[in-house]
This record gives sequence, structure tokens and C-alpha cells, in this order.
Amino acid sequence: MKLTSISVGTVAGAVLLLAACTPVISQRGYVADAVGEAAVKAGADTRSSVQERLGYASITTTFGGDNAWYYISQTEKQVVFFTPTILSRRILAVYFDKDGKVTSLRHYGLENGHVIAFETRETPARGRELTFLDQLLNAQTQQDTTPLSDINPGGGGLP
Repeated sequence: MKLTSISVGTVAGAVLLLAACTPVISQRGYVADAVGEAAVKAGADTRSSVQERLGYASITTTFGGDNAWYYISQTEKQVVFFTPTILSRRILAVYFDKDGKVTSLRHYGLENGHVIAFETRETPARGRELTFLDQLLNAQTQQDTTPLSDINPGGGGLP
């Protein structure tokens, strides 16, 4: 009978441990609206009609000649405290001409992206970096030996 209670406790502990490690799936950004996207027509719709149908864009650009609005959605999975993993990313790009009319709509995903390698090296600074203890020990109070008459030569307000 004692063996059974230990087994039940062990199983309950294992179930709780597995439940704590359950991945959390989260949806972020723009929620895709297939009906709204299908209603946007190139050459007919303007910025205001696109905003009415799809809402505010995640990112807008105005450089490179073409104006573009990007609607970005992303699904992530995170297990406990580990770095989140991106399961999917979907980008709807709406391109406008100089008059503000839609020229095209394009869909992009993770397969269209490029991994950017950030530089991890640091530029060395001249001089010596002080630790907290160095700074604490170097913060000595210095007495100013300048006479008060030199600081305030008019003598106004001095005793």
C-alpha cells in the first residue's frame, strides 16, 4: 500500500513537471483577414480604403520611390524560460503609387527573409575602465585651497 502512494505521488509530480514545460504558442501583430485582403484591388483602392478594410499597418515606408504599408503577423512558441522560436511569419505588403492608389499586394513569409548576422565585436575605448570598487576608492574628497576672496573677488556676502 505504501508503494502505491509513492507511485501516485511520483506520477503526480511528473505530470506537474510536464505541465510546467508545456510550450506557450502566441500570435502577435496583424490578424489576417482574407475577406478584407481580397477586397483590396490594385488601381482602384486608395490609402484610406485600405485602412478601412485592413486597419492600421504595422510598418509604413516612404523611401525608394514606392510607398508601402506592411501588415506583419507572427506565431511564436516558447518553452519555459528558453528563447522563443518563430513558427511562422506572414507579411502582407501593400504598395502605393505617388497618387496614393494601390499598385500591388504581395505576401511574404519566413522563406523570403534573410538572416542578418550582427557584429558582436566591441570597439575598444581609450583609457582604463574602472570597476565599481576602483571608482569608490578614487572618489576622495578634495579640499579646495583657493581663498574665498579669489572665488568672490567683490566680497559680496562673505563674513
